[in-house]
Amino acid sequence: MLPPPDNNTNSHESIIEQLLVTQLLWMLFLRVVLYTLLLGFSVYLQGQQFNVVILPPHLLLFFIILVYLSTIASSLILLKTDVKPRRFGIKQNLLDTLFVTILVYLTGGSHSIFAPIYFFPIIAGGLIIPRLGGLIAASAATMQYGFILSLEYYRIFPEIQGLPLHGASLDVLTTLNMFAVYGLTFFLAAILSSLFAGRLRKTEDALSVSVRDFDRLSLLYKQIFDDISTGIITTDEKNKITSVNNAACTITGYTLQDLISQDLHTFFPTITFPKTGIRHAVELQRKDGEITRIGYSYAKLQHKVENVSSQEVDHDSQPCQNCKVFTIQDISEVERMEKQMQQAEKLAAIGRMSAGIAHDFRNPLTAISGSAQVLANELSLIQSPSQKTNSELINIILRESNRLSNTVSDFLKFARPEHAEKDWISLERCLNEVIEVAQASPMWPEDWTIEKQIDGVVDIWADQYQLFTVLNHLLQNAQAYCPRGKEKIRVTAEEIKDTNGEERTEISVEDNGPGISPGREKKIFEPFYTKRVDGTGLGLAIVKQMMLEHQGTIRVEDSSLGGAKFIVSFPLPMDQ
Repeated sequence: MLPPPDNNTNSHESIIEQLLVTQLLWMLFLRVVLYTLLLGFSVYLQGQQFNVVILPPHLLLFFIILVYLSTIASSLILLKTDVKPRRFGIKQNLLDTLFVTILVYLTGGSHSIFAPIYFFPIIAGGLIIPRLGGLIAASAATMQYGFILSLEYYRIFPEIQGLPLHGASLDVLTTLNMFAVYGLTFFLAAILSSLFAGRLRKTEDALSVSVRDFDRLSLLYKQIFDDISTGIITTDEKNKITSVNNAACTITGYTLQDLISQDLHTFFPTITFPKTGIRHAVELQRKDGEITRIGYSYAKLQHKVENVSSQEVDHDSQPCQNCKVFTIQDISEVERMEKQMQQAEKLAAIGRMSAGIAHDFRNPLTAISGSAQVLANELSLIQSPSQKTNSELINIILRESNRLSNTVSDFLKFARPEHAEKDWISLERCLNEVIEVAQASPMWPEDWTIEKQIDGVVDIWADQYQLFTVLNHLLQNAQAYCPRGKEKIRVTAEEIKDTNGEERTEISVEDNGPGISPGREKKIFEPFYTKRVDGTGLGLAIVKQMMLEHQGTIRVEDSSLGGAKFIVSFPLPMDQ
């Protein structure tokens, strides 16, 4: 689709005026040519015996000089001054009719052989200034010729070369007849020239529109060709490169001057032409030596061969039978993403299979843990030194079974995330439950300090089970890195507004451990990444996954206690 045409009236009028000025200059030039030929014709007639009246040489020379001087002056006025071309053209037509009238009057009036010269200003006026110029010139010519006939009727004529020009005067009927015939002929010529000029103007306007549309189409084609992200290369019958767009230069690393008129296989040695319409992939060595992968396809290009050196097209030649147009794209990034997607699909399949295996581990672990607990209870009733070793072994079974069961549970939570069912929950009650469960674990230290600063937040908008899991993992992680015997943890909560003006609830868990090493701030949230010997590397990954389910965030900073500070942010509902 072509862009709409511009409605720049001033520019259009300026173009019309420039065209009119050019036409007026041509009219002035033709005036000079016409009267120069007239001079030569008169000289020829003076040397022959013809029964015609001509001007004497000195008077003819004076008349021609007058025409030349007026033409030169008119040209200078037109070019050097700011005149209205239409008015100037009408004045020049009137001046031309005056010149013809003088010439006709001095060469016999109704008997003058120069009367047809009236048609020059009439036709010129009709062509240059349609509908008005020709009619004005015809009116002036008719009245001036009628004036000549009137003078001839009253025998008011000068004597040239001693010959009286009033010897054969006209009667009234002949005078009126000649006036009517010439006047009608003048106006008929004016109308025909105006009609012809109108058709010519319409043709010129249509041609101008076509040229303008063609220029816009050419510009649009050039913009598309240069700006499209797909590389486009055309070749001739000998596989010489004839055109290249910017994208092709970017993909190959070569400039336009490097590629034009060169053999295609010099830069694309691996390209073959097995079948059109099918995209192929090959390796390409760029100008900088880097190897990249490109996808390409080609099609035959039917056009006539152009002589690039002379810019002339042989219109009689046959269309190029083996010219081609190639489209190329850098697919190295696409192939890399495809490999990542395939790898992600493999990992997803492995994850589903692992989740199934982990789920199947639960029942045997429950049986092992339950059996070991029964044995431990029975051995506790037997007070025998020989049973001490058995009790220690059973305790090891119970401890490791519980640890393996927790690992399986964490893995299932990560592999099968649950949808968050949000509601208003008491943050203090949930935190107290987490602390109570944590303290019940035999692995939890007896002497530890927890500082709670959550009085400003009463309720929180979250899933109760997932909030419990988040706080539990953050406390477990903080406790694991605190120094033994000096464990100190701080939990704070507050309601804030983020940079977008949305209200959120932020909960932070800090410890007095060694903190997070620089460069590990993002890795610690990846699954199975851990520095702890007894860790699974799933705790913080589960927390991040649950925060994403809540449309929340998690980040880590340095704590004022000396360790790490994990901050989770829960968005509040908009219609609270």
